[in-house]
Amino acid sequence: RVPFNTENIMRGIVSACGKRPVAASQKERVVREVEEEMHREYEREVPSRAIGKRVADKLRAVDHVAYIRFASEYYQFSTVGEFQRELDDLAERPTPAPGHPDLFGG
Repeated sequence: RVPFNTENIMRGIVSACGKRPVAASQKERVVREVEEEMHREYEREVPSRAIGKRVADKLRAVDHVAYIRFASEYYQFSTVGEFQRELDDLAERPTPAPGHPDLFGG
């Protein structure tokens, strides 16, 4: 058990974003939204898996490359096939924020 820590979430997001064109305000918004949603949905303990899933979902909407970087760590892809399936899924359902380049030329 580890206390909920927004700094840990931000570190993961910053690492996933690397040098991607994701504004600090977008990263902060993701952290804030995840924290608010976890407080609303859980009384006391929040499974770390739920936090990671929520961050991944939000990054997917912000920047596909950042999402893939985060997802590769979070989902612990163990084969190239798993990684490829995730890329194929992104290609079928692109959802980056408007104005942000992504893996698929958006």
